Amino acid sequence: MDTATAGRTLPDDPRGRRSGRRLGAWCAALLFAGVSVVVGCRAADTDGVTPVPQLLAFLPWLLVPTGFGLLFGLLARWWTGMVWGVVLLGLLAWFIEPYGKAGEPSGPAVAELRVLTSNVEFGHGTGALVAAVRREKPDLVFVEECENTCDARLKRALGKDYPHRRAVAGGGSEGSVVLSRFRLRAAAGVPGTMGMPGAVADVRGHAVRLQLAHPMPPLPGQLGLWRRELGELRDFAAADDKTPTVLAGDFNASQDHAVFRRILDTGLRDAARLSGADRVPSWPARTAPTLGAQIDHVLVSRHFAARDARFLDLARTDHRALVVDLTLHQDQ
Repeated sequence: MDTATAGRTLPDDPRGRRSGRRLGAWCAALLFAGVSVVVGCRAADTDGVTPVPQLLAFLPWLLVPTGFGLLFGLLARWWTGMVWGVVLLGLLAWFIEPYGKAGEPSGPAVAELRVLTSNVEFGHGTGALVAAVRREKPDLVFVEECENTCDARLKRALGKDYPHRRAVAGGGSEGSVVLSRFRLRAAAGVPGTMGMPGAVADVRGHAVRLQLAHPMPPLPGQLGLWRRELGELRDFAAADDKTPTVLAGDFNASQDHAVFRRILDTGLRDAARLSGADRVPSWPARTAPTLGAQIDHVLVSRHFAARDARFLDLARTDHRALVVDLTLHQDQ
């Protein structure tokens, strides 16, 4: 052997191959371990601790690291890891399926209505929202992060077409507004750090409970507050299962969060799911629909059928607006 190569590991040296396989197996194990923590919390019906709640919002995208882990495992010929990865793929596929009840109301249809919800990001997207409302002509409009200037602009631009309103005034993300073509009766909103007004609408002679949703996001160090405010929304939903109900807004949660599923467990149904758009991302708008999570929802009681759900791109806001067409049915 040439003295220049005597101390080097040749490319076909078994020691080099073993070292490469060990590295591939370690990479696969690290990827599988991270995904397993998140999937394990999903299977245990808990949101866990940071960073699990944040990652749960992007649960379908965990297919990507799982796929890379399988590739590393295959190259490393790590068969135990391959089984691990296949199990993770199966669990992810299972949990990606829509959650919650579905079905059509049994009673006769009594009214048609269109609902729009939009987070306008500290009021920056107000102009785009006004244009969308004039174009889409919804009957009910739920607006989150509508601070004082947003509120004033909506009064000027839409006050004639939407003479009925309920609002919680505030700056920054604290203000919220419900606009309605239907007459509204005052109702106690759900308490929260950010405004969540409520009302009862008279829809063609039928009372419909309305509640805007905007709980705190699951920020590190504030998970307790996030859970508590989503729990308050769940309590609102569970308080009355006989009156038709629309609960809409920016929930800062997806169907992969246990606290959001508890709201669906009260019997409310996700209108996007009923319309076949249950996995369409609404946030962040800059990467949606390619990458994102659906955290903006219109939830309805069993009295409603949903015919269509569409997500609209609005300028100067990090959320996409959601428009749904609903049919109210008389309870049997």
